[in-house]
Amino acid sequence: MNYRHAYHAGNFADVLKHLVLTLIIEHMKLKPAPFRVIDTHAGIGQYDLASTEAGKTGEYVDGIGRLINARLTPAASKVIAPYLDVVKSMNSGVDLNVYPGSPALVRHLLRRDDRLLVNELHPEDHAVLKQRFDCDPQTKVMQIDGWTAVKAVLPPKERRGVILIDPPFEIAGELDRLVAAISDIAARFATGTALLWYPIKDERDITGFHRNVQRLGVPKILNISMMVRDFGLDAGLPGTGLVVLNPPFTLAETMRTVVLPELTKILSQGPGTSHAITWLAGER
Repeated sequence: MNYRHAYHAGNFADVLKHLVLTLIIEHMKLKPAPFRVIDTHAGIGQYDLASTEAGKTGEYVDGIGRLINARLTPAASKVIAPYLDVVKSMNSGVDLNVYPGSPALVRHLLRRDDRLLVNELHPEDHAVLKQRFDCDPQTKVMQIDGWTAVKAVLPPKERRGVILIDPPFEIAGELDRLVAAISDIAARFATGTALLWYPIKDERDITGFHRNVQRLGVPKILNISMMVRDFGLDAGLPGTGLVVLNPPFTLAETMRTVVLPELTKILSQGPGTSHAITWLAGER
């Protein structure tokens, strides 16, 4: 439990993950029935970009720092607007000082009857998270192992919802745990949508991970990936990926034709930039 997301808040991986999360939630809001969002590895909720941690890496500069000032096509601007509107609402003027973690982002997007469950095991981060949402009747804060939470909180009583699994990847075996989590979600909440994040560090590991996901036999799984530079150019993270269980029917086409080409161009950090939308199961 040494990982602290404050060093990486607002980087290119956060941008892709939080943008897709926003699109999923906005789609859920098209129906009047309430839903629940479950965040299994929630962090502290929102991040101070002027902090020592954020300043030490400066990763947000090449992430949200680029996107928030980018000139977007009209189509991309319309799709990305709900996400950027939340970021801008947390900052005054042109300065970028605060970045919403997934709990703050989701909470801004929820309607009155929707609910949020956030879980964080790290004791210091949990204390900050609990204080942030302590007086919020729409949000429940838990402190258990994130992988245990996958089984403990499903299905939500609303029977509609989104589960975000965003592990720190600080120990071996996290990709295998993602595969197990997909199986658990499919068994406990077959109609729910799940968004699972993973880093792309080794192409062979990701190929094996995708193969293991395909072997689960889950009906509909979409994979979204983005490389901002080639493998091996430096010690930093070259790419990011998302597995989406039961994605909204518009998500794949929107990401493929409107969002990813624009986003990859804006966030490129060197040679090797690419993006991909693939179905690991289901639609083609």
